[in-house]
Amino acid sequence: MFRTALRNVLAHKARLLMTVLAVTLGVAFVSGTLVFTDTLGKALSGQSAKSYSGVAVSVTSYGQARSEEGRKEGDPGISQQTLDKVKAVKGVGSVSGRVSGFAGVGDENGKLIGTGWANKGSNYAPVKDGKDPRYTFTDGTGPVKDDQVALDKETAAKGGYTTGDKVRVATNGPVREFTLAGVFTTEDGAVNAGGSLVLFDTKVAQELYLQPGFYDELSVAAAPGASADRLLADIKPLVDGKTTKAQTGAALAAQQAKDIEKGMSSMSNMLLAFAGISLFVGVFLIYNTFTMLVAQRTKELALLRAVGANRGQVMRSVLAEALVVGALSAAIGLAAGVGLAVGMRSLMDTIGAKIPAGDLVVAPGTIIAALVIGVLVTTVAALLPAWRTGRIAPVAAMGSAHLPASAKSLVVRNVIGSVISLAGIGVVFLGVSMGGDGRMVIGGGAFLMLVGMIVLLPLLSRPVIAAVRPALQKVFGVPGKLAAQNAVRNPRRTAVTAASLAIGLTLVTTMSVLGVTMGKAIDRMSTDKLKADYKVTMSGGVGSLDKSVAETLAKAPGVKAVSPQAAGYFKIGDNFHAASGVNPAAIGQVLNIKVVSGSLDSLGKGEVAVAEKTAKKQNLTVGSALQAQFEDGEKAALKVGAVYEDLDGLLSPYVIDNKILAAHTDQQFIPEVYVNTTGGQSKASQQAVIDALGKNPAMTVATQQDMRNEMGGLINTMLNIMYGLLGMALIISVLGVVNTLAMSVFERTQEIGMLRAIGLDRARVKNMIRLESVVISLFGAVLGVGIGVFLAWAVGSTLTKSVPNYELVLPYDRIGVFLLLAAVVGVLAAMWPARSAARLNMLTAIKTE
Repeated sequence: MFRTALRNVLAHKARLLMTVLAVTLGVAFVSGTLVFTDTLGKALSGQSAKSYSGVAVSVTSYGQARSEEGRKEGDPGISQQTLDKVKAVKGVGSVSGRVSGFAGVGDENGKLIGTGWANKGSNYAPVKDGKDPRYTFTDGTGPVKDDQVALDKETAAKGGYTTGDKVRVATNGPVREFTLAGVFTTEDGAVNAGGSLVLFDTKVAQELYLQPGFYDELSVAAAPGASADRLLADIKPLVDGKTTKAQTGAALAAQQAKDIEKGMSSMSNMLLAFAGISLFVGVFLIYNTFTMLVAQRTKELALLRAVGANRGQVMRSVLAEALVVGALSAAIGLAAGVGLAVGMRSLMDTIGAKIPAGDLVVAPGTIIAALVIGVLVTTVAALLPAWRTGRIAPVAAMGSAHLPASAKSLVVRNVIGSVISLAGIGVVFLGVSMGGDGRMVIGGGAFLMLVGMIVLLPLLSRPVIAAVRPALQKVFGVPGKLAAQNAVRNPRRTAVTAASLAIGLTLVTTMSVLGVTMGKAIDRMSTDKLKADYKVTMSGGVGSLDKSVAETLAKAPGVKAVSPQAAGYFKIGDNFHAASGVNPAAIGQVLNIKVVSGSLDSLGKGEVAVAEKTAKKQNLTVGSALQAQFEDGEKAALKVGAVYEDLDGLLSPYVIDNKILAAHTDQQFIPEVYVNTTGGQSKASQQAVIDALGKNPAMTVATQQDMRNEMGGLINTMLNIMYGLLGMALIISVLGVVNTLAMSVFERTQEIGMLRAIGLDRARVKNMIRLESVVISLFGAVLGVGIGVFLAWAVGSTLTKSVPNYELVLPYDRIGVFLLLAAVVGVLAAMWPARSAARLNMLTAIKTE
């Protein structure tokens, strides 16, 4: 029976190819994802281990602790005295004190080199031999003077800098000019991620990032023969355990490896989710393929039964075919996945995200996963056709009598599908009623809806396709009428084929509607709520601006209004509340704030403005008194001077004069500064703001359109990734349509011969098959789009409170493109079956049983 199954597999090469391709795509995505994340994780872990190879013990400071009153307690870092104590411990070879923070280097045009979030600054910390073990200099030396810096080799090359050149370096304040003392190589993760690293003299780095005489980290090297564990035990009593953590270099490297693995998991899970979608869609194709193969071999199977094969043997022979196909698909998919991983690695290098050198990792688990997935998916999909094979009576099969599904089985199916669909819709509405906490519930309801839709599709296909039959007949004549009738002749098969397209387009439509709606909400926020000409931020939107930025811009010629957006908080009663520190004289000029009661002028008197929703929740009105405790623990009585409409994303629920907020904060976090100029938005005005900041490469001066483009670009990038990943599911859908039409042509060979005999020429036969394909494709597409819009509404309803100006927007142009693509899919999928049908010999076809 196994040899028979093997011969059957090889006898239907076209069907085999389509099935293998469907499974291969899914397996390739799974194995490629696993290989890529394993390779990347091992490379990063190896890099981490290498960077800590000479560190016996590492001591890390987490900054000052806060008392219950909010006051900062303890040292801001690890003191020089503590470093000296650690250095005196027996067995310590050397100790390096480290401080670090953001530092950006500009190229010859003043543009920032590297990725904003990965641009770092640190100190050069030579030990006994006068060298810093973390860095290997290829030219020059480390900085030893206040006006010197060293650059990593990649950054120096990108900026065209050589030893002795003047380099403009920016942190979060004014740009400073340094002399390049040396160029080095490093295993630092930021540099390998496409960023940059600037080394300062230790005193300069402490002034920039911490306080003179303090460090963020100590790296302890052991003397020959000294034990890292022994050193750790001796060093721990010397440091403050509340605000610092001491651990061995090996433990730190292991912890970083775990963190890297955890970081990889989110990307891996996303890619695996799309691989799962492709495999799920592939199940329908495999099911159709084996249904078709069984139908083509009814006589053969009957003969096997007649010569002694029982039902179990016949069923196992079909499953054996599935096993062979699955194993072959898994092997090809694994090979393709390795190639995909290599391609993803090259792509990362191309976009500037460098990956450390390392061997490609094909773990045993990846090989097992590929084989199990390929074989399991194929076998599960073939179970039902195999079971039906065993139920065909030998006499009926010998007569080629295909046994249609009984009316009873379709009734049972429709009842089950209705129950599941209604349950899914109910769960979705439950999630909607839960607001922001209901998105996972909506996801569960969406899954039930899709399952219910798949079960109900045979029932839905008849009325939906019947509704378009008159139009098809009127436009295309007899071929159109026949195409509509043929599309519902086998509702089960039509349903399975349409399901794959419906699933893909449900996901695409949901994401498209949400993406376009979010983009419009951002647009409205930019135009309706934001009056500022420009927004100044750190490049990449990471980090805080120095308070000097707003002060500098306020004195610049041509600047009309400047307001920082300082993020802070204070405590009222037992609860902490976010507060925005602003310039009272300018905030009304840069933001469109609708005051419900009171006046924003009260901010200049030291009063506080409260968002409307917060005011209602806290039962506050103009004139209400608040007892607030600030970050430093100081308490003050604040009076509510205004209540305003919420500006989520632009202002915190409490707004106060930044002079008051800054007086109670050591280092303010200022993510942005808004600016208005006398000339309004223009290239000249924008350049004037850039010049006022000293052409700082670490800062971005964005127009309103830039702000829209930034957020819109992020949304579009996510959508493009989604379209690309889901395109694979649609490719499998095309194969499914091809299979269905090929099966339809096979079953109707005699009928097509008769149609040819009574006058239907080859062109109209082709047209009939094409229209049948388009009808099936559009049937699935329309269902997918409809469910996708419904789910987008459901998810969007949970965002209305967190996203200002959220209103559902239907992108009719994109939906139209989706339906057009579905029609194109139908035309392309019909090419081979239509050609086969048109080329049938009329007399031979009529004689076919």
